[in-house]
Amino acid sequence: MLDTVLRFFQDGGPFMYPIAVVLAVGLAITLERFFYLASVRRRNRMAFEKGILPLLQKRDYQRAMKAASSSDSAIASIMGAGIGRLLNNSRREDIEYAMEEGLMEVLPRLEKRTQYLATLANIATLLGLLGTIIGLISAFTAVAAADPSQKASLLSESISVAMNTTAFGLMSAIPLLMFHALLQTRTNEIVDSFEMAGVKLLNIISDSKTTGAVA
Repeated sequence: MLDTVLRFFQDGGPFMYPIAVVLAVGLAITLERFFYLASVRRRNRMAFEKGILPLLQKRDYQRAMKAASSSDSAIASIMGAGIGRLLNNSRREDIEYAMEEGLMEVLPRLEKRTQYLATLANIATLLGLLGTIIGLISAFTAVAAADPSQKASLLSESISVAMNTTAFGLMSAIPLLMFHALLQTRTNEIVDSFEMAGVKLLNIISDSKTTGAVA
């Protein structure tokens, strides 16, 4: 199996190497983003569900603010912005705007380098096509000067070798596109958790005001 892969790679020509570099860079970005998003998701859950949310439910906003300030998680930064406005007796709209601003600061870090995967997939595909075209040009040039009895076999062999570049380009591009879509989905899930946490804060504020009005 390994011999077949090595032969396939060697027969593809010089364009196989830049495609391999593009694939390696894309896989490195994918691994880094997977570990980063998993870390963000874990730290957010710990900071909010076990730290900030119980204090908010107790209406202990001062301690909730301290918990948000002491955490380095993304959700703590967003919730801290909202709780800070709450402690200053700001309007509900101001609290919501503060959390939206915090989300806008956090979002670029979540999406960092993910978009490169789609670009690298396109580059791999285009490099494969370019390698095939250049290979075909070289093949037809060689066939033109070859012996007539060898033209058919030489042409078919050259075309087969040239097509390896396109195949490898597609083999590199398809996984990168899949990883891009998966990372985008995970990023969106984290953003949704931020928005849900903001809604919980606003609902707690509304409930406390309603309870105070009834009392």
